[in-house]
Amino acid sequence: MKFSIERAVLLKAVAQAQSVVERRNTIPILANVLIEAEGDGVQFRATDLDIEVVDRAPAQVERAGATTVAAVTLNEIVRKLPDGALVTLSEDGQSGRLTITAGRSNFQLATLPREDFPVMASSEYATNFTAKAPVLRRLFDKSKFAISTEETRYYLNGVYMHVADGDGGRMLRCVATDGHRLARIDAELPAGAEEMPGVIVPRKTVGELRKLLDDDEAEIAVSVSETKVRFATPDITLTSKVIDGTFPDYSRVIPSGNTRRLEVDASDFAKAVDRVATVSSERSRAVKMSLDEDRLVLSVNAPDAGAAEEELAVAYADEKLEIGFNAKYLLEIASQVDRENAIFLFNSSGDPTLMREGDDTSAVYVVMPMRV
Repeated sequence: MKFSIERAVLLKAVAQAQSVVERRNTIPILANVLIEAEGDGVQFRATDLDIEVVDRAPAQVERAGATTVAAVTLNEIVRKLPDGALVTLSEDGQSGRLTITAGRSNFQLATLPREDFPVMASSEYATNFTAKAPVLRRLFDKSKFAISTEETRYYLNGVYMHVADGDGGRMLRCVATDGHRLARIDAELPAGAEEMPGVIVPRKTVGELRKLLDDDEAEIAVSVSETKVRFATPDITLTSKVIDGTFPDYSRVIPSGNTRRLEVDASDFAKAVDRVATVSSERSRAVKMSLDEDRLVLSVNAPDAGAAEEELAVAYADEKLEIGFNAKYLLEIASQVDRENAIFLFNSSGDPTLMREGDDTSAVYVVMPMRV
């Protein structure tokens, strides 16, 4: 195998591959990336047995062939090569070494046979559709902060992507919750997605998927089966197992009778919460919201550290209310608001609070209060 490739193109492909590789694993081949050169391109494949990413890049191929090499080491080498360099990778098959040359730099890396590399079995996908990158980016970016990190409730360790009934008819919906807060984001249902089975996309996959969604013009081909989900652009294919579990009935958690309405500038609110939370004890980080007519007082009282208070002008016309929240949860939810104003809907100090962006009901957040 021998091919030449531009450094920038190689770095993009190798960086995507190495991020999938688990740093600590007991199977040596899983630390490697499979490099396959053929025709006028080369593809890089990496897997941790749950996720597989395949990145295709144009290259000048002199000799077709394939080998596997340590993904993290290869990424480090390419990252440190000078900008604009033409990189040549070659392997003769006898030495068990991959030679990397660029200008006056020369590296040799140990290889493992390509036959040992596990390729994820391709499954039949029940549903195939395409969606624009910005649509998927919004669905996952706005919901992923609420993914649970508790391994015991493994079925909450991802984003639940499914078809649901929304305000405008059938919607493509993403939901995440950890029991303390919940995010529910809707988008128009793409053609072909009507029969999609609901799947829980794991946290790591959501992180890797984000790298495919930066190009606003990109069309993402999405394929879903009961056990796997695949996202593909012309250059990159990301395949992942889905979490084998049942996502809870989240609609029961979303309050529908909250009538006390607070409207506040989302950016001012987030900054004020951040400021007063500076003195709170790390463990609870509780912020008290005291609401009166058209004013909101945010306060923190941490006996061992001090106290803080800040007043905001808001739109509020209901009876007085005092309610406490975890500062981190408030900040994360407020930072999701793209519009100018955030609307909070309260019931009482002990009930879940609903938040949305202005009058837009396609993004709904729920946060549980704390005692303060």
